Amino acid sequence: MVLWRRSALHQLQNSIQARGLTGSFHRSKPIASTAGSDDRAKSSMSRKASPDGRSIQAFRPKKVLVLSKITRYEFEKQKQSPLTDEELAEALAKKGSNLATLKKYHDFHKEQAHNIVKSLTERKIEAHIVNRYEYGPETVKWADAIITAGGDGTFLLGASMVKDARVPIIGVNTDPRRSEGYLCLPKEDSLSFPASLDKLLDQQFRWAYRQRIRVELSGPHAMEAPVELHEQELDFPRHKFADFAVDLDDKNEEPSSKDNATSTAPGTSSQETFSRVLPECALNEVFIGESLSSRVSYYEITVDNYPAQKQKSSGVAICTGTGSRSWAFNINKLTKQATASIINIIRETSLLPIPSEDEYIEMITSRFNDKLLFDPSDERMVYTVRDPVSNRVYGAENPRGYAQRVTIKSRCSDASLVIDGGSSYKFNDGATAVFTINPEDALRTVQLL
Repeated sequence: MVLWRRSALHQLQNSIQARGLTGSFHRSKPIASTAGSDDRAKSSMSRKASPDGRSIQAFRPKKVLVLSKITRYEFEKQKQSPLTDEELAEALAKKGSNLATLKKYHDFHKEQAHNIVKSLTERKIEAHIVNRYEYGPETVKWADAIITAGGDGTFLLGASMVKDARVPIIGVNTDPRRSEGYLCLPKEDSLSFPASLDKLLDQQFRWAYRQRIRVELSGPHAMEAPVELHEQELDFPRHKFADFAVDLDDKNEEPSSKDNATSTAPGTSSQETFSRVLPECALNEVFIGESLSSRVSYYEITVDNYPAQKQKSSGVAICTGTGSRSWAFNINKLTKQATASIINIIRETSLLPIPSEDEYIEMITSRFNDKLLFDPSDERMVYTVRDPVSNRVYGAENPRGYAQRVTIKSRCSDASLVIDGGSSYKFNDGATAVFTINPEDALRTVQLL
């Protein structure tokens, strides 16, 4: 599988170089700085003044990178490559899947991705399509804009390599019948991409900025490369660290100017302590906790300027406004069953004539859940303590709340810090992470008018 990926990357290099691009792709390296991207942005995005005097960039890209998702059909074919189509169909049938159906969805996605590239080239915009294995800092550096062809997962992957707002990213949901695509263009706009592209080129849109979480990690393992969770299942059936070990030398670069390495005080520890800002920013959320969900996570948390508190729980999720509609929402949402139980208790103890109709229960539930959502441009985070342990020693008086800055010191034995469900960093005893939102890290995308 590793050889297959390297062959694909080699072929892509030759293709890109034939188009006049330079450099090489290193999909597993930390994101590099994009020198010269200001000049590129100025040449491809013209500017005009808005009524309030601010500068507005028009969407006029010359080069667009299209990031295509790996379909389930491709995934199964790669994962079980020794099998013939007949053997694969039989193996999938045992799991309740149908190879012919997967192939149909695969073909539909490929057709939609091809239409995106065709629409761009017909409008004299150079377009190049890549998959997740070919996507990296060099491809992002080449592009004036990025279009993701897939769903929310593909959009998150695309966003992970974009360091700031200079390169806009636009999500196209290639199968809105089976995918929500909250981060992508709406269903109708995704299915009629040529018309949506014309709207973009005619400036019938507004720029939207999604804030992201910056993570500063310190500890003995802070400089180690992450495990890519999205690739583990494809590479090996269980923990799959072998592929990670093969690419480790490629992933470890010299610390950037943002990275600081310091030693611990003499006599305190034989391990060195390092510190750096992680190359990825979280668009949805960061999760911190033991790798096995059945184990209790032990840590010390500080929210803004409040006193530090030692807690035990099932982990902590810290989300953005974008992520407030994702996992964080499902962690915190109230169910109609819980609402009905609370209303019954209030009715019994207060003797008030509180309605018990389903419509009233649904209204109360919806109002509570709506308050969990906040704007993607909001420069605040929301932290959520999952299943906090409450006793005379440990507690979480406020298991959920807004924050400008969160600091977590690990007391865990086998924990991870996971960014957007993808990159997983070691976060064991002795590690510390600081979470903040910085406007310069915002992701630039669009809202069609």
